[in-house]
Amino acid sequence: MAKPRKYGTCFFEQYAQISLSALLGSEFECLVNRDRPDLQSPDRKSIGIEVTRAMEESKKAGQELLKDVAGINSAGDDEDLEQILEYGYAYGLKNGRYIGVRELPFWSMALPLKRILESKVSKAGKGFYGHFQKMGLYVFCKDQLREIDARGAMNFTISLQKYQDIRYDRLYLTDVNDLFVCNLEDGMQDSFRLIRYPITQEQRKAFYLEAVRRQL
Repeated sequence: MAKPRKYGTCFFEQYAQISLSALLGSEFECLVNRDRPDLQSPDRKSIGIEVTRAMEESKKAGQELLKDVAGINSAGDDEDLEQILEYGYAYGLKNGRYIGVRELPFWSMALPLKRILESKVSKAGKGFYGHFQKMGLYVFCKDQLREIDARGAMNFTISLQKYQDIRYDRLYLTDVNDLFVCNLEDGMQDSFRLIRYPITQEQRKAFYLEAVRRQL
């Protein structure tokens, strides 16, 4: 059995839990950080959600990587940039244009969406994340998602795990501005499978600050 990690050790796992709880309801409030998968219900069987990231390799070089925080010290009194400098995280601020120095390793390990879905679905099918009553995959996407992108990822995931005994029930795809919730269960009409939850600037800031607070 995997040893639980101290809750508050990963900004993005915290951000995922906070956003799910705020946008989808109290079912996600109790989730805690563990390993394989990253977020789990306290009973270790009701809900399990793996958290990962995807970023197009071709666009990686074009991102404004903050490898040297002194590079934006000339920003003056911009509150968002001051917080990026102070905490080292940028996701949720400045419309996703920056990558903070502390989150850089998270994005540096990213694979494009298709390949990350293939990898995570395969691992789930082999029992790598255990078996929960409800299993989810939460993917942070650095590039802006359109509904057609989310629907394509959803259909691809359904096809990948069609013959697996252990499957994800939900796929959560998020960029800074939206959370797409994809229902992967059998027997649903396609028109009801995907719901888009817009994330306001105020919500982004609140998610960011709460995720940072849990790191302190």
